[in-house]
Amino acid sequence: MYNPKPTSKFILFSLVLLLLLSFLALSICSELDLSDDDGDDVEALEELIALDEKEDSHQQNAESEFVSKAQRIVLELNNDNTKRAIDGNEYVLVLGYAPWCVRSAELMPKFAEAATALKELGSHLLMAKIDAERYPKVASTLDIKGFPTLLLFVNGTSQPYTGGFSAEELVIWARKKTGVPVIRINSDAEAIHFLKKYSMFVVGLFDKFEGPDYDEFTKAAKMDNEIQFVETSNAEIAKHLFHNFKATNLFLGLVKREPEKYTEYEGTFSTERILQFLDDNKFPLITVLTELNAARVYSSSNKLQVLIISEPDNFKKLVEPLQDVAIKFKPQIMFIFVDVREDNLAKPFLTMFGLEESKDSVVISFNYRSNLKYLLESDATPTSIEDFCSGLLSGSVSAYYKSQPIPDNVYTPWCITCETTSKQMEKLAKHFKGLENLIFARIDASLNEHPRLQVDDYPTLLFYSADDKTKPITFPTKSSAKDLAALVNQNLKAQDPEIRDEL
Repeated sequence: MYNPKPTSKFILFSLVLLLLLSFLALSICSELDLSDDDGDDVEALEELIALDEKEDSHQQNAESEFVSKAQRIVLELNNDNTKRAIDGNEYVLVLGYAPWCVRSAELMPKFAEAATALKELGSHLLMAKIDAERYPKVASTLDIKGFPTLLLFVNGTSQPYTGGFSAEELVIWARKKTGVPVIRINSDAEAIHFLKKYSMFVVGLFDKFEGPDYDEFTKAAKMDNEIQFVETSNAEIAKHLFHNFKATNLFLGLVKREPEKYTEYEGTFSTERILQFLDDNKFPLITVLTELNAARVYSSSNKLQVLIISEPDNFKKLVEPLQDVAIKFKPQIMFIFVDVREDNLAKPFLTMFGLEESKDSVVISFNYRSNLKYLLESDATPTSIEDFCSGLLSGSVSAYYKSQPIPDNVYTPWCITCETTSKQMEKLAKHFKGLENLIFARIDASLNEHPRLQVDDYPTLLFYSADDKTKPITFPTKSSAKDLAALVNQNLKAQDPEIRDEL
């Protein structure tokens, strides 16, 4: 059986309690005379500590019991019951996992929590999980190829899960896909209950739940996969949900739990525009990159991203002023924090810039439209980051190309094929020695970049003519030295008639 990790709230409580108890024990022991005459004081202290430990244990047991109960709601699939479960239910959400997979372990308690919430809401969706390592044949028939994998089966036909990975996001996605894209709220009591459950939502106010504007709203609710939509016809309830609401008969706004809490939609109601509004505003001002949200972040429609790669303690000093900077550049730029301690997330970015050994905070940017990358080459401060962002939008910041220090001598690249090609190039260089208008050079393109050096594979041979340095000619790397010499001759004859044809 899965042994859930304690929640962050519980860990924080335990640490605080431990520190308080340690401080309490030290301070009391330093003040008390621990002789036999004062034994009652010692016993009293021990009783207090015992009570605290009992309360701590009780809380841990309560949380464990909750998670255990939640997981019992999730059906465990095996060789015998899988086909029956999927064929016998209209909706089945399946989690394919492996016991050794860290991401599976992180997702399973959230999946169980979502199952509990859906059951309380009266959903007919069956939540199920399967140990794909223990039952590989069944997992294969379900098309589970990695871990964790989430698939929704509708009348036996599967579709991939496309939502977020918190319990709330799992519930939202599941309800939308099973026929409840919008929640209607008719009273303050319902609004209060709703606000306790959802951290982000779209609220729509309509005089009547009909008409073209309402139709566009409901279409957007069905097409969006991440955000809960809620509707009301009561202006007071709308104000309860969206505190910045101004009296009107038609309204739509996005609510988030962060400094930028209320964002009002402006313009005509169309499905496409509503979805674009959500895409521009659904992420926090500064998104914390995790393995679970990485796919959503990378697939964002915002193609200009600024990443701050740093130690959390250093980043804390930047957070508040950086939120003000993020507001100024929204929605042109998406701001992302990457914890430098998370190697799987941070190291690939640092490697792209040749900054694996950097000890300071690193600020970089990617423009996914132009496929260019940029580096803030000064210290990371709110002012320097703001200037960096302004330069990105104005085009005054130059693209970054990583480069090694100029070497004392040429070396052979790391791949075997590169070594063979390199030796051929040395032979060619000797053959054409003496031609002042021809230079042979080699570069480790995995560690050095240049805007006119576009390398997609190793090795690559490029011939730059004197007439046009922007469009190099690609030579075949599997050619013999003699064939390569012929290609060089062919491209040089127009520039120099005294070319040697024999190798």
